[in-house]
Amino acid sequence: MRRLFRFIALAASLAAFPADAQERQVYSLPQGAHPHDVAPAPDGDIWYTAQQQGALGILDPETGKVRQVPLGEGSSPHGVIQGPDGDAWITDGGLNAIVRFDSTTEEIKVWALPQDVGYANLNTAAFEGDGLLWFTGQSGIYGRLDPATGDMKIFHAPEGRGPYGITATPNGDVYFVSLAGSYLASIDRKSGEARVIEPPTPDQGARRVWSDSRGRLWISEWNAGQVSVYDPHDGGWNAWRLPGDLPRTYAVYVDERDIVWLSDFGGNAVHAFDPQTDKFTTYPKSTENADVRQINGRRGEVWLPESGADRLVVIRTVSAK
Repeated sequence: MRRLFRFIALAASLAAFPADAQERQVYSLPQGAHPHDVAPAPDGDIWYTAQQQGALGILDPETGKVRQVPLGEGSSPHGVIQGPDGDAWITDGGLNAIVRFDSTTEEIKVWALPQDVGYANLNTAAFEGDGLLWFTGQSGIYGRLDPATGDMKIFHAPEGRGPYGITATPNGDVYFVSLAGSYLASIDRKSGEARVIEPPTPDQGARRVWSDSRGRLWISEWNAGQVSVYDPHDGGWNAWRLPGDLPRTYAVYVDERDIVWLSDFGGNAVHAFDPQTDKFTTYPKSTENADVRQINGRRGEVWLPESGADRLVVIRTVSAK
């Protein structure tokens, strides 16, 4: 019966999708969840941040069953990633804290930011090669947490407010982007100092960043409606404008094939960009005002949290076969 249900759901969802999409499936979430970020769990489940309900959501893709784990009074989680320990690591703007959800015991542990930091508007996080967690706060800070000792250090961003997306390269280097400052920054992992790297397009609104397998940094440029790439090896830049009349590039994610996935609020679409051919493949969103604020995935799967529709969508690609 489960297989029949899944076949019917897939047939309905694929009907409005381009033929080159391998498979697409939609999962409904509790009303008002407004999923902001999403991350794969080690057991095959999918985590999402239910930002407006102060919870970590857990989806079982096989059954479609969803449950939500409250993170505490005042919680408003933004980002979630899977750590090297297999646990969910959450940047919680409401708690002004880093939160860990133990995937085995389901214990929740909270590391609050120092009180003198004030409201940080925490956004996203990434683990470096040495197991330290780096994170951003849009109020103008970025920080580092040592999970083993609980030691936390806070740094002020070079140009004030704006730090948003953050990523680690395959060799463990850490970079973040500033939405308000419109720059990319490289973090010295020993001193914590951030070095600004200016993109060629001024005031482009660098929102999120993701490293590919070669260590190149792919950036979603919100104001410019572009995706850009920076290569630390030679300092070179390139940029491509998204299809459509008024693109607004929000999320970026690079899959295991180095295909670059982007969400476009202006076109209500998701695009897959192939750097080998310089071509975009466009996947119209499954509903109006879907508002995909982040993209993540695992081999053969690209996950899209539709914050405006209270749904998660997965696109299964050729890598799954």
